[in-house]
Amino acid sequence: MKRGYRYRIYPNKEQCSLLEQHFGGTRFIYNRSLFIKNLMYSKFKINISEIDLNNNLTSLKELHPWMKDLNSQSLQQANRNLLTGFKNFFEGNGAYPTRKSKKDNIFSFQVPQNYQINLTSSKIYLPKIGWIKIVFHRDFLDKEFIENKLVTKEVNGELILDQKLNRKLDILKTLTVSRTSAGRYHVSILIDDHIPEPIPVEFNENTTVGIDVGIKSFAILSSGEVIENPKFLKKSLMKLKKLQKAVSRKQKGSKNRKKAIAKLAKQHQLISNQRNDFQHKISMKIISENQAIGIENLNVKGMVKNHNLAQAISDVGWSEFIRKLTYKAEWYGKTILQIGRFEVSSKLCNFCGYKKDDLTLDIREWKCPSCKTLHDRDINASLNIKQIALNNLSTAGTAGRAC
Repeated sequence: MKRGYRYRIYPNKEQCSLLEQHFGGTRFIYNRSLFIKNLMYSKFKINISEIDLNNNLTSLKELHPWMKDLNSQSLQQANRNLLTGFKNFFEGNGAYPTRKSKKDNIFSFQVPQNYQINLTSSKIYLPKIGWIKIVFHRDFLDKEFIENKLVTKEVNGELILDQKLNRKLDILKTLTVSRTSAGRYHVSILIDDHIPEPIPVEFNENTTVGIDVGIKSFAILSSGEVIENPKFLKKSLMKLKKLQKAVSRKQKGSKNRKKAIAKLAKQHQLISNQRNDFQHKISMKIISENQAIGIENLNVKGMVKNHNLAQAISDVGWSEFIRKLTYKAEWYGKTILQIGRFEVSSKLCNFCGYKKDDLTLDIREWKCPSCKTLHDRDINASLNIKQIALNNLSTAGTAGRAC
């Protein structure tokens, strides 16, 4: 099973400069290869392969000597990422690849091989950059696994895990270096422990929970539990406005403006970290307590077009929460039962099945005209989601149909 482990690193000034060169260099190669690929196909109907793009790197290094200071494998990985983007596009799994820009605030490059991890002094070695301090806030592999499965070496009494020595085992995969808009550097280590995914555990109506996500409340479970929406963005709006005004008052290009931008970016980073931490805790709690989870397939991209609710929907982070639920369910052998976005959940009475077509968004409680049951809108929706998910499963006959 493959898992990624993300850790923060603390490079010095010289290493920061080298990291920025790698960010710019891989972006340059990506854009250059995209231009060549588009030009050759539009003019001559020639499909450029990865080998052709990598062979072009030699001539580019002669034209741009600064590229010789960069890790060649990271540059080749940029070409591989471009071709993966084209493959995803033609398979219908993504948009057509476009140019990368500094303004996108997406800074990353990959190191496929030859990195080392000092397990004693908590440092990581990146080719062409050197040893960088890293904080291991959690273990990416058990100590017993490292001792029994991996090859380590001892240098000056320090235990070092070398990816090159473990290449045949194919456990230490690609390492990704990234920088946030707030100027924080991270590395993400992809590990494949070759342990198969657990067999999905059996579930029934009692061990299944339906989840209705909302804005007023973050999530409402069919068990009756209501998880309140922390509204991290809304609580920080006044501070964000103040910091944004400070940026606007500073002269463009000045050092004070750069300082103000950095403060604003740190506040946005704080909000993102708060939301991410909250969603991790809630998703882990739900996965631990239930064997199957019923959720809706929401069209979040279409919903944010409503300008009255766009900020609140973006703040709650439905898509990311569902993504966390999905991959954690795979880790622990749980089942995700997803229902269609056009299934009726809020307007349907979970007792008698009466459909209330005139139910508007502002009505939070309603009484069923047929069975006279008083419904809380959100709890009723979560119960319907659970029932519809289980009905779809029994109709299809297999768990794979519902996942």
